[in-house]
Amino acid sequence: MRLWIPNRSRLVCCFEASGIRPRDVLVFRHRPYEPSLNRIFDRIVSERPDLFDCYQATHGPRTEAALRKASYLASFIRYRAGSALFVGLYELTNTRQLTVEECLARPAHRELMTLGMVGFKATDSRESVTEFELSRTDWHAEWRERLIVSWPPPDRAWYRWADRNEFEVLAITEESVLTPPVPAWDQLVVDWAELALLPAAWRAALSQWRGIYLIIDQADGKQYVGSAYGSENILQRWTGYARSGHGGNELLRTRDPRRFRFSILQRLSPDLDDASVIAIENSWKERLGSRSPAGLNEN
Repeated sequence: MRLWIPNRSRLVCCFEASGIRPRDVLVFRHRPYEPSLNRIFDRIVSERPDLFDCYQATHGPRTEAALRKASYLASFIRYRAGSALFVGLYELTNTRQLTVEECLARPAHRELMTLGMVGFKATDSRESVTEFELSRTDWHAEWRERLIVSWPPPDRAWYRWADRNEFEVLAITEESVLTPPVPAWDQLVVDWAELALLPAAWRAALSQWRGIYLIIDQADGKQYVGSAYGSENILQRWTGYARSGHGGNELLRTRDPRRFRFSILQRLSPDLDDASVIAIENSWKERLGSRSPAGLNEN
């Protein structure tokens, strides 16, 4: 990916040029400490702004106190050590108090927890939290997911005031850093949590692909072989698993879908007749031994 390296400039100058006082801007550099959430966080930022908004709407007491003093939040995510990637400038428009139970009951919060977010720790004795209403502005929308700035040490200090730190503009990429290319069909491997976070280009490709797919329960290695043919495509089938976790298959119902891993065994022509597809599917079941009790296929 080619980069445009600008003349040495600072993020604070960009704010000042737009009439925004740097002292009113709190700068976040998000990096979830939970390994499973951190692994898919780029997808959340790029593909699920509703989840990202929920993620950055509530914080610990110290961060709450800092946000209350700000008028704007400049959101970045960790890019590499010592650098950060811009994802948007938000205006703080309102706040409301939530009990811990109300916070945990938010649909987006519950979904984030299924993706690996811990939520409130047992050591957190607060009875209520502040939820910040953040409205993403149009400030340099063309820089979202493309602008890379330096992050002053220490690297672990994840929020700073814009006027008290030096954020040097390092580069602006030609394309989004968070949009990975579509992998070849025989190299595409995703976990269940990722099904709801597939990039648009990936979804477009999967909507054209038909064939035989594999689900592996990583807990014990048991396998399920399925197929998408005729008017159905792999995206339709996998979207069903993303919603229900089991896609209507009885032996999958009793298992935790968060352990499932999806891949494609064989692509097939959409014009192939149903009987031929079923024969190929059965062949894969035989070769992989995916029928019960060794595997998760009932037949």
